[in-house]
Amino acid sequence: MSTSVAQNENVSAGLGSYLPLFLLFVLAAAFAVFSALLGPLVGPRRYNRAKFEAYECGIEPSPQPVIGGGRVPVAYYLTAMLFILFDIEMVFLYPFAVSADALGFFGLVEIVLFIATLGFAYAYVWRRGGLDWN
Repeated sequence: MSTSVAQNENVSAGLGSYLPLFLLFVLAAAFAVFSALLGPLVGPRRYNRAKFEAYECGIEPSPQPVIGGGRVPVAYYLTAMLFILFDIEMVFLYPFAVSADALGFFGLVEIVLFIATLGFAYAYVWRRGGLDWN
């Protein structure tokens, strides 16, 4: 009988450590629902024709087609995607910097391999002309 009581106490103590995480998820969900419901209630209700028109990068939309189609070059999107890609990969260096002492030589080898892979990818993109604005 005493072993089952001890096991129940261990289980409840283990689940209790997840309480802050559960509360964080509840708080995040409550904030999302609160923001979604409150926005239309307190937001401005003055709509005009300009608010319903398309807006692109500060350029005034015109009813006449622009010469050349008015399309944004694909190079712009490629450069933006490459920036995001390399920026996210650089974020992975932060945990290494924080725990570099604890990782020791194994961590050093892993981060050197990561940076080498990142360097090869950067050289490939550079060689293929992905970083040129022309």
